[in-house]
Amino acid sequence: MITDIKGLHHVTSMAADANENNTFFTNTLGLRRVKKTVNFDAPEVYHLYYGDEVGTPGSVMTYFPFGQMPRGKRGTGEVGVTEFAVPKGSLSFWSDHLSKQGVTGLSQGTAFGETRLNFDGPDGDGFALVETDDRDRTPWTGNGISADAGILGFNGARFRLRDADATGELLTFMGYQKAESEGDVTRYVIEGGNAADTIDLEQSASAPTANQGAGSVHHIAFAVEDRAAQLRVREALMDTGYQVTPVIDRDYFWAIYFRTPGGVLFEIATNEPGFDRDEDTANLGQALKLPTRYEPHRAQIEARLPELAA
Repeated sequence: MITDIKGLHHVTSMAADANENNTFFTNTLGLRRVKKTVNFDAPEVYHLYYGDEVGTPGSVMTYFPFGQMPRGKRGTGEVGVTEFAVPKGSLSFWSDHLSKQGVTGLSQGTAFGETRLNFDGPDGDGFALVETDDRDRTPWTGNGISADAGILGFNGARFRLRDADATGELLTFMGYQKAESEGDVTRYVIEGGNAADTIDLEQSASAPTANQGAGSVHHIAFAVEDRAAQLRVREALMDTGYQVTPVIDRDYFWAIYFRTPGGVLFEIATNEPGFDRDEDTANLGQALKLPTRYEPHRAQIEARLPELAA
């Protein structure tokens, strides 16, 4: 069994309009844009990162805004809901705030003893705010959401799968423990890591298969402390039969990827070096940062990217 995984690192999704995406996460949800860079494989497209003050692993939602791409079709084989943690007692604020902002899909309920508010992102993304203890996490308040309501980071994520058993076995191998079930949803929790530590598997045997597009999660990343830990995880996964990519330098972390039995793309990302490697904390996310190989083409790249609000 793998013992190096510390919970979630980040979740990466796709969007249509870059400015709509930026406004939603910074103004509506009050997160900080901690990095403005480009898709390393498609530099004509932004890669935008939103999180807490420094982009702590377990707090960062990232997006590829691919212009006018069609919306994804929801179904099995995907991360159906990305869950953010908020302070206890704050959902009444969020319900009123999101309603005033015109956010759709608002519905409140409970799951596994936690009160939650479900809502849609601007491209039909599936989100929930879950009331939890702060667990030594501090929300970003620079965008006008107060500390007693601000998003603390991720709570976890819910996968929607045709058959959840194989993915459950994988999570167990990755260090997660099967906790409890409610109906067709089974919760897995990892101990001793960061606070973004839950994965829920929802089995929907008769649901259609998802098709990715705007509003779809592209991949979900799990955190390890450093490159040595990442190599141990890679070796263990490959010994078990998974096809894992070589280590890829993403400037702010090192990454490996593999496809899960349920169809979800997993990444294992290092906590090092972090988002302050090329910007001081006070100015994170302001300047366009490019991988070294794209710097000679900066003028052409900037000319093709839409201007973003601060």
